[in-house]
Amino acid sequence: MHNKLFLTYLFVVSALLANGQDEKLDIATIQKIRAEGLQRSQVMETAFFLTDVNGPRLQGPGFMKAANWAKDKLSGWGLQNSRLESWGEWGKGWAVERCYLSMTAPYYKSIIAVPRAWSGSTNKLQSAEVLYISSSDTTALESYRNKLKNKVILIEQSYKIPPTFKADAARFTDEELQKMANEAAPSQRADSDTTFRSRIRAMRTQNAFNQKMRKLAKQEGAVGMLSTTQNSIDGTLFVSGDYANAALGATPDDLADVNIAVEDYLTLCRLMKAGVPVKLDVDVKTKFFTDDTKGYNVLAEIPGTDPKLKDEVVMLGAHFDSWHAATGATDNAAGSAVMMEAVRILKTIGVSPRRTIRIALWSGEEQGLHGSKNYVNNHLVDKSNKLTKEGDNIAAYFNVDNGTGKIRGVYLQGNQAVGPIFAQWLKPFNDLGATTITPRNTGGTDHLSFDRIGLPGFQFIQDPIEYSTRTHHTNMDTYDHLQPDDLKQAATVVASFVYNAAMRDEKLPRKAATAQAAR
Repeated sequence: MHNKLFLTYLFVVSALLANGQDEKLDIATIQKIRAEGLQRSQVMETAFFLTDVNGPRLQGPGFMKAANWAKDKLSGWGLQNSRLESWGEWGKGWAVERCYLSMTAPYYKSIIAVPRAWSGSTNKLQSAEVLYISSSDTTALESYRNKLKNKVILIEQSYKIPPTFKADAARFTDEELQKMANEAAPSQRADSDTTFRSRIRAMRTQNAFNQKMRKLAKQEGAVGMLSTTQNSIDGTLFVSGDYANAALGATPDDLADVNIAVEDYLTLCRLMKAGVPVKLDVDVKTKFFTDDTKGYNVLAEIPGTDPKLKDEVVMLGAHFDSWHAATGATDNAAGSAVMMEAVRILKTIGVSPRRTIRIALWSGEEQGLHGSKNYVNNHLVDKSNKLTKEGDNIAAYFNVDNGTGKIRGVYLQGNQAVGPIFAQWLKPFNDLGATTITPRNTGGTDHLSFDRIGLPGFQFIQDPIEYSTRTHHTNMDTYDHLQPDDLKQAATVVASFVYNAAMRDEKLPRKAATAQAAR
């Protein structure tokens, strides 16, 4: 935006905010935030180091390498007390060192493959026949005993691949945003959604079968097993892993469990069902790490300056860990880079916040919000699940974890009292597309750890781009799928929200509902 137009815009915003509104916004500082965040951004440089340079950030050496880099970067920008803080016991770290898979009979076909996290190795390149298992009943597993040695296991799937007529990437339309804004206050918590719960139950049933299959296969000397997901199409693999059973040691086997695209998986199923012998070449090498089994978060502060308010804290955060099939760019180097950029902006323009501003880059989010939940349990609640003094001093928590899309507004998590405040905070960014306040709950990420104990924790609304269709937990989640202008906008909006929360006379309102601890 040209300077003259920008100054005219600020004049209009100032007039709007001064017209009977309660919030005292520092328009001059917001202008500095905009200029630094939009014209001199370093968010893509930060994202480059988190992804291309440091690589996947699964717990273990990958996470720790990137976490130490982030700690040093925050310190270099002038934040204080930059540190890695242990939140407790995690379990074994894990990394992929090598993976190769091809079909060699009835003809040669290379296969895109990624080991599931915390699965084991084949020890060397092995040529193996496929054993086709058509039953998913755990009681039928005994019938396969003495048949598994030197085999690669393929469990029958009957997925259908419907044609896709929609573009992978999308932005929220004005109509969609208006619908979100017009919603009534939610009557149930995001994490009690029945559809989500039923999906989780189905996954657990399948996992229980797979775990028993893996245990039997390992005992019988199988080479490994193959897995897939229904949405792993067009060469995009959606890959996670069995953290609870492998990293924590409940299932000590080290069977190679390799995820492949659904098209390749169904090809193998059809061949085996037709009685056509299939042979594979497979070479998988993974490594477990037990030298440090604790989990860590990255923390740093911009200290508060108001004698009466400096012990109060405004937090901003994002989960720093990723899955391993790619470099975790949109999930969640994007959010981590945005939050790091937000505090860089504030330090660079020389703010003196009344409250302390604390950035947190969480670990173990992908396996169950471990980093943020344990931070809350260790610092913010007592053994009776009541807020400690430190917990009561949390003025707000802001989170980014929905990909690379620009910020379009804020989910209120049912905290209606905050709505008018956030509407005013968004006005200086309406021209950048950030306009929407919705009472809707949203779940699945670290703001829930704060919301569950009654603290004002919020996730921003972001344009979906291709998050769910192409990058989330996939081998396509790379730097190339990041949108620079969107991340610049997001960091700028976040920096302003954090600054406003640090400067207002009162902490943000809290929900009237009884707090529930995140235990």
